[in-house]
Amino acid sequence: MSSDPAPSFLLRAARVHEVFGAGATAFATILAARMDGAVLWVCESWQADALHPPGLAAMMDPARLLLANTGTQTDTLAVAEEALKDGAVPLVVIVITRALDLREGRRLQLAARAGNTTGLCIIPEGMGSNAAETRWHAAPVLDVNRSDSTLMRWEIIKNKSGTTGAWHVRWDSETRHLHMVPPTGDRSGFAGASG
Repeated sequence: MSSDPAPSFLLRAARVHEVFGAGATAFATILAARMDGAVLWVCESWQADALHPPGLAAMMDPARLLLANTGTQTDTLAVAEEALKDGAVPLVVIVITRALDLREGRRLQLAARAGNTTGLCIIPEGMGSNAAETRWHAAPVLDVNRSDSTLMRWEIIKNKSGTTGAWHVRWDSETRHLHMVPPTGDRSGFAGASG
């Protein structure tokens, strides 16, 4: 299917959302690629799986990515809150290492609303906040018919203002568009799909 389902996957502005799973960084990067302007990515400096901006070139211009490395999660939350409140960037990605309490989650929501900024917390599984607007699970999907590794399954498992559901998506690095694709084995009715 060649149409870009971006409106379905754009997260509600002025809110903080969550994503977890093996595809969480890809989910955040695709969201960042779809935003206009710079994106702030905040994480603790001790994390071994640090982001390498040139490695994201197939998805977005690495020059648009602002990295903030902090000492502790308390510092991470302080930087994220100020950035959300300021509104200078359209998206703040926050890498969370421990569960947020309701007060911390609520402060992020209020800051996002004040700055009209979207926040996305990358969380460990099982550490979601009650204050999150939506919670997504993102995971890669093996597609034996293709050699790339861009097929993903995105499932919204919590949504304060809508429904839940799951989609198979593929990022096209040439056109920089997100495409919905049918699950493997269920390709009937999709243009250009082989039996």
